[in-house]
Amino acid sequence: MTTSALTAAAGTDRMLLIETFVRIVEAGSLSAAAAQMNATQPTVSRRLQLLEKTMGVRLLLRSTHAISLTEDGQRCYERGKELIATWQSFESEVRGAGDEPVGMLRVVAPHAFGQDQFVAPLAKYLQRYPNMRVEWLLHDRMPDLIAENVDCAIRVGAVTDPSVIAVKLGEVPRIVVASPALLKGGTLPQDPSALAHLPWLALRTFYRTEVSLTHCGTGRTERFGIQPRLSTDGLQALRNAAVLGLGVGLGSSWAMAGDLAAGRLVHLAPEWRADALPVYLVYAPSRFQPARLRRFIETMREHLPAELAGN
Repeated sequence: MTTSALTAAAGTDRMLLIETFVRIVEAGSLSAAAAQMNATQPTVSRRLQLLEKTMGVRLLLRSTHAISLTEDGQRCYERGKELIATWQSFESEVRGAGDEPVGMLRVVAPHAFGQDQFVAPLAKYLQRYPNMRVEWLLHDRMPDLIAENVDCAIRVGAVTDPSVIAVKLGEVPRIVVASPALLKGGTLPQDPSALAHLPWLALRTFYRTEVSLTHCGTGRTERFGIQPRLSTDGLQALRNAAVLGLGVGLGSSWAMAGDLAAGRLVHLAPEWRADALPVYLVYAPSRFQPARLRRFIETMREHLPAELAGN
């Protein structure tokens, strides 16, 4: 490190330099980071340059339209997040503060749940902690939490990645449904053998060519193969296709409730259920858990959707 860099760094809060760098990475640009920090873009740029001079490495590659991390920048970002979390924990302990979260939380949620069931708990979080901002990202794949700068993800189904921490929130009951038109006035199917002969829709995230159902009373399980007319990874697409009479669908009971009540769908084989799907909140392990994430987990568990809380 040069003498001039040392002199400049000595007169600047080094944690501020690190926080600025982390904000730039997470915001995606210097201008967005400046807006979040109530600073000017030149100020943010100067802080970045000073941090690079202080560390003696290039952290970011900048073009007209985008920024990207260098290898040194990736290490600095990951370590910087840990340092910020450590400092926040230290401040909270020393001051005896209420651990009020401040800043940005990035959450990935499944499309169906993220648009409906979990919006109310999210609202509770933002109302309770007015200094927080949330990026609520909706997609059904499991994100790379570190590479995509995601604080946590809400996942439906088993979590098999041993490198993450998964907190179980509840379970989603699943039922078999179809449009009354599909049955053409025939008898309502009561068991798996009758279902096997109907045209099917597949929710490929959870079943594709085979359906497994368990009797609610006896616990007996039966499996049968299907050749789906339509295969999709979207729950709402499955529901809409079932309403239009394209086939039988197996999906979350909460998603079908409105159409069942209105008579657009009927519940087939009502004494049989598919295994309930577990719902987890997933995050990367860290020695110090940021207050923003800790409070989010608490709020999600406290205000769990009724469809999950009873299971």
